[in-house]
Amino acid sequence: MKILTQADRSFAATLKKVALRGAVQSSAVEKTVRTILQAVQRGGDRAVLRYTKQFDRVALKAEALRVSPEEVKEAYHHIRKDEGDALRFAAQRVTAFHERQRTKTWMYQDETATLGQVVTPVDAVGVYVPGGKAVYPSSVLMCAIPAKVAGVERIVMVTPPQKGPINPYLLVAADIAGVTEIYRVGGVQAVAALAYGTKTIAKVDKIVGPGNIYVATAKRLLYGTVGIDMIAGPSELLVVADEETNPAHVAADLLCEAEHDEDAQVFLVTTSERLAKDVSKQIERQLKGLQREKIASKSIARHAVAFVVTTMDEAIAVANEIAAEHLTLSVDNPFDYLEKIRHAGALFLGRHTPPSVADYIAGPNHVLPTGGSARFFSALSVHDYVKTSNIVHYTKEELRKVRDYLVRLAHIEGFDAHAKSAESRFS
Repeated sequence: MKILTQADRSFAATLKKVALRGAVQSSAVEKTVRTILQAVQRGGDRAVLRYTKQFDRVALKAEALRVSPEEVKEAYHHIRKDEGDALRFAAQRVTAFHERQRTKTWMYQDETATLGQVVTPVDAVGVYVPGGKAVYPSSVLMCAIPAKVAGVERIVMVTPPQKGPINPYLLVAADIAGVTEIYRVGGVQAVAALAYGTKTIAKVDKIVGPGNIYVATAKRLLYGTVGIDMIAGPSELLVVADEETNPAHVAADLLCEAEHDEDAQVFLVTTSERLAKDVSKQIERQLKGLQREKIASKSIARHAVAFVVTTMDEAIAVANEIAAEHLTLSVDNPFDYLEKIRHAGALFLGRHTPPSVADYIAGPNHVLPTGGSARFFSALSVHDYVKTSNIVHYTKEELRKVRDYLVRLAHIEGFDAHAKSAESRFS
């Protein structure tokens, strides 16, 4: 892990590069994605199946895309009871947290009008669940349960096909979370099918869930045709730590995030150069023997940086500039710093809150903004699955009270038809 103090000439440049990490886009990737999107829009199932064979090396017929209820029931026989109990426990925690986010239709009446908002769920949501290097039943719960809590009637899950059956943990998690349809399709072609609809896969109103750079690019290009949650990039963790922090704990937390994939980015900001050096040594020790040692090693070698600053206020300022997906405050009295943190997808407070507890069973959502987008995006929530429509009601007498203001403003903007639409009520 690279260690930089404020005296190092590359400190500011490295911090700036880290802060701008989400700005990188590939024109080659975008060109490929556009080609696939257009093909699926025109060719429907035929294009989906062609790209599935090309990229996933799995040949399917259209009727085999949808996972049957029998396959879901069979999946329960392929996991242990204690594993099912763990998934149900996590689901209960996620449900309890997100139920507190629900908002209701509201109205109020003042001296001139009755106003308010009606809150309604979207009709259909597509949940993208990645395949590849790992299996993510936790992401199924995190994406589907808030939709269920919000009242979405149709929850569609797509996940890349395998040579054999879909991973049973994904199917069980989907069943627990209330997913209504499951399709064995992934990549850009899956996102396109959800957005445009095909004969087999009806279109949805919103697509959520993480994916690789191709999936993220597809979601970005389709925004407007369909709603999206956010543009998710590689996993991130930033730990703010003081000199009293146990370096073994920090190293373990950084590796927890680094093992996601080679492009995962982890950072340490500390007031102690000794701690930074001890954490670096601990990372080298703890890497050995990890199941995903190669992946975590590449992540650390490519991206890990420790920034050493003088004061805790400077550490918080660096954390705000980086705006990480996950932010750990490993300090005494972490709640004292809470109002100073402005940009982070999720906050893990104190010395005994490992990131993994929030990944699985704490309850808050683990689908979070990455690449610095925590400056303007929020964690996935129930609010992502509902929409609000404004309510406006005037009686004739109430309209009369505001008539002159309305007409003046309409004329200021040069829209006389706006003024006449109000005046016509009194002619």
